Amino acid sequence: MTAPEFSHVVTLTEAGQGRDVELTADEAARGRIAKRLDLVEISSFELTAAVRAVAGGMAVRGEVKAELVQSCAASGLPVPATIAEPFDLKYLRDMAAGAGDEEIELGAEDIDVLPLEHDRVDLGEVAVQTLSLALDPYPRHADADRILAEKGVLSEEQAGPFGALAALKGKTGA
Repeated sequence: MTAPEFSHVVTLTEAGQGRDVELTADEAARGRIAKRLDLVEISSFELTAAVRAVAGGMAVRGEVKAELVQSCAASGLPVPATIAEPFDLKYLRDMAAGAGDEEIELGAEDIDVLPLEHDRVDLGEVAVQTLSLALDPYPRHADADRILAEKGVLSEEQAGPFGALAALKGKTGA
């Protein structure tokens, strides 16, 4: 198993006392995170979190903030982004024990409930996963459509059935 890019472990004992955590990734950690998430760069990456004990585990509530650059899905050009993503997670021991292959139905209130393993949570990993989920899966540069058109790539409207009809209409002189 590879070492985490940005690790900060909090134990259940620490959560029992209540703890506020602020983390800022240094340049090396940001570089490793950028590589993992296939980003051009991350110029800032911060986590603020409140960690508290709850019945059967711990609750972690906070926010991830980042300034980063993604690659445009269409042109490869850099697309700057600012992320401010809140999270509210519960880690419970009962889930870590699990029931094997038994199906469990989760309600809306259970969606952000995760297993508490070894009475510890890596807040750095929480931050990286939260960032990963907040990224635009298909970032587009403002000039992407123009660049693609210059290279002869048809837009969705031009390539679709109505685009084909419009092209025929122009040829018939109608």
